[in-house]
Amino acid sequence: MNEKVVKDERVAQTGTITKLMRRPELGALLGAVVIFAGFGYFDRTGIFLTLDGTARWTDYAAPYGIMAIFVALLMIGGEFDLSAGVMVGSSGLVMGMMINEFGMSIWMAIAVAIVFAGLVGFINGILVIRTGLPSFIITLAMFFVLQGSNLAITKLVTDTVKVAGVNKAEGFETAKVFFASEFSDYKFNVSILWWIALMIVATWLLTRTTFGNWIFAVGGDANAARNAGVPVARTKIILFMMTSLAACLVGVMYILTLGSVQAGQGVGNEFIYIIAAVVGGTLLTGGAGSAIGASIGAAIIGIAFIGIPYAGWNSDWNYTFLGVILFVAVMINNYISKRAKGAKK
Repeated sequence: MNEKVVKDERVAQTGTITKLMRRPELGALLGAVVIFAGFGYFDRTGIFLTLDGTARWTDYAAPYGIMAIFVALLMIGGEFDLSAGVMVGSSGLVMGMMINEFGMSIWMAIAVAIVFAGLVGFINGILVIRTGLPSFIITLAMFFVLQGSNLAITKLVTDTVKVAGVNKAEGFETAKVFFASEFSDYKFNVSILWWIALMIVATWLLTRTTFGNWIFAVGGDANAARNAGVPVARTKIILFMMTSLAACLVGVMYILTLGSVQAGQGVGNEFIYIIAAVVGGTLLTGGAGSAIGASIGAAIIGIAFIGIPYAGWNSDWNYTFLGVILFVAVMINNYISKRAKGAKK
């Protein structure tokens, strides 16, 4: 009598399509291709599909991309930072104040801004861990603290709502080369190189390091991770600090590009960072996502915000478009996730 051989599912081969469907950034990539092609078709200027057009939308997307990467890491770790947007302006204001009020060089002012940003991130993380309150509440409170402080202190010191004159500081030209210069005949901004480099580093961190495993573990199930020996508190605090430091980098880029910074700089952008991360496949519940996906999400935003005026459409529809792509992305990601889980392994 022939015996039926039962194949062990644990050693079964995983199909290529199933592997692709398990990638969190798949939906964003497909969406980016469709949106790029769509705006290329409707473009009335003849610029969008050229290198000049690429330079413009990538220049727009790069700051969002840098922030979206680290917001995604934090979300994968199961937390949110609603103060990320205002931290961009806060870092620039601290830098400008150090230059104008204390006569610091650009590089010394950048160092002070870095310390300030790291401290704010540390405070966010400590408060979330020690109080047990949702990070949504803690960072929303920090958002209002920073927003009010930015406006009040700036008006008190400068009698206006901005800090200017940064371009006269020692080391300005050298710092601008690193953070706000342009390259090639098509005027690509150096922020794009920062964006790509940080995406590579964050991807390596997530997929090739112990810390990356910790991020996924604490976002998936913090209690289980703690029982398995993962330093949950330390991991989350570091993630909050990384997010604030990324905001500092973007703030430095803005102030070196413009030569000044407004008290309200960055306010409201925290939602765009979260949208980019979610569009890129990062789950709102934590435990899944990627730096590449968040970058693709930011690229979609850049493509849309430049593509809409190039198509001759009213730019008032920009945020309506953001809402639509957020909804569609969540639906697609949920569909892909369910199909991947239901597929044979």
